Amino acid sequence: MTSSADNTLSIGEVLSMLKKDFPDVSISKIRFLETEGLITPSRTASGYRRFDTHDVSRLRSILTLQRDQYLPLKVIKDQLDTDLEQAGLAAPLSSGLGVRPDDFRPGAGKVRLTRRELAEETALSEALIIALEKDGLVWTNATGHYDEDAVQICMIAAKLSEFGVEARHLRSFRVVANRESGLVEQIATPYSQPRDRDAKARSQQTVRELASLFVQMHAALLRAELIRSGSG
Repeated sequence: MTSSADNTLSIGEVLSMLKKDFPDVSISKIRFLETEGLITPSRTASGYRRFDTHDVSRLRSILTLQRDQYLPLKVIKDQLDTDLEQAGLAAPLSSGLGVRPDDFRPGAGKVRLTRRELAEETALSEALIIALEKDGLVWTNATGHYDEDAVQICMIAAKLSEFGVEARHLRSFRVVANRESGLVEQIATPYSQPRDRDAKARSQQTVRELASLFVQMHAALLRAELIRSGSG
């Protein structure tokens, strides 16, 4: 129920609102998005989070972009901030949403977790994380830490493990990802050749669009195969 005092919601109330459309969302996920600077709920004097209408709407946008377009968090930050700027509502400096050149350096991500911290964040055992790392599914950055991509991969692996899927079963995903990333880069290369200020932006946009289409193709083929085999 919405607080009658300030017309805001608690994190539990927000979770209840989002669960129907986003079954995988959790309180830890919402807290993680706040840590990453994608949302900035207010705090009560006692330190409790309170979410207003804008916070909930932003959360829906973030979760939708992750679910439907599989966009990285940095890309989502950039896209949401651009929308805000175009609407004349620049994000507050304290929100940490600005994209800086350093954000693109190896190891410059805001998520810097040890293996133990990664295990706690994703509810995976350190042994399974080691197995995922051995099979090339997650890895540490130049500073020896795991980043936000590792968190997302481990969260998916945790969900799959509930169905008996082990790290060794996921090796083919890494092989396919390596092959397709090379193909995406090859296709996108011509877009970065022209020597003008928009070349890099066009190349990055092409990469994002291709990656999204590749994921959609995988989903469509898997669905078609399951229906053909009678499992769907």
